[in-house]
Amino acid sequence: VQLQASGGGLVQAGDSLRLSCAASGRAFSSYAMAWFRQGPGKEREFVAGISRSGITTSYADSVKGRFTISRDNAKNTVFLQMNSLKPEDTAVYYCAADASPKTNYYIGRGNEYDYWGQGTQVTVSS
Repeated sequence: VQLQASGGGLVQAGDSLRLSCAASGRAFSSYAMAWFRQGPGKEREFVAGISRSGITTSYADSVKGRFTISRDNAKNTVFLQMNSLKPEDTAVYYCAADASPKTNYYIGRGNEYDYWGQGTQVTVSS
């Protein structure tokens, strides 16, 4: 499975961006998907996740109410809509796939993810 993230860029505080992550292969609909990020000098952290069913989503407290994760199984793509961006959202954003989630509703936040994309840079200026 290959994951290709795109959509990052340089924006001002308060702006919006939409990240996309396209997956190869036929099993995309069976994967739970997530976005992580790693800011300068920080450890990688969970941002948002969506179950393989698409029914459940999960967000880090720092982005709740501003970011929305969604998926289009017909296009093998997961999205992260980021609104009201803040300078502290500056990071490299990675998409990840959990190929064997525990249930149709399960979203992991850590070591469950088997496949990772290459990352896309998001920079938010103040």
